[in-house]
Amino acid sequence: MRKTVSLLVVLILFLSCKEEAVEKPDRLIEKGKMVNIMYDLAILEGIKYQNPTSLVTYDINPSKYIYKKYKIDSLQFAQSNVYYASNYEDYKDVFDEIIKRIDDQKEVMDSLVKMENKKKMKLDSIKSKREVLKVGDTLLPLKKRRENLKLTKKILKKR
Repeated sequence: MRKTVSLLVVLILFLSCKEEAVEKPDRLIEKGKMVNIMYDLAILEGIKYQNPTSLVTYDINPSKYIYKKYKIDSLQFAQSNVYYASNYEDYKDVFDEIIKRIDDQKEVMDSLVKMENKKKMKLDSIKSKREVLKVGDTLLPLKKRRENLKLTKKILKKR
């Protein structure tokens, strides 16, 4: 019994003495907003590495854009980022949410690309059929005239 009580006391002391590695900043960005900010940063960084000229063309600085969009400053973002990073579980949750959103967007974009490819293939097949009709069958107008003539004769016979 004595060992159990002493073990319990040591365990309580150990857990109660847990000190936060980083103090909570005064202007902490809430977790949901932080997820949105980091998601937007991930997208902008992806654009920057996939097509670097696009950000230059539209004169977009990812950091300044984020600060302006979410009405925050660099110090507030840095302090909030350090605070969330100091707690591994919370930071992992933030990144899991970001990854989930990116995957969801990827699925949407993949389906849109597939739809565009189908439309393009359909238009290409229509164009190729038109070209075949124009080039391959030079007698097409003559055939239509003959068919119209036959229909006209049938109509006249019935009268």
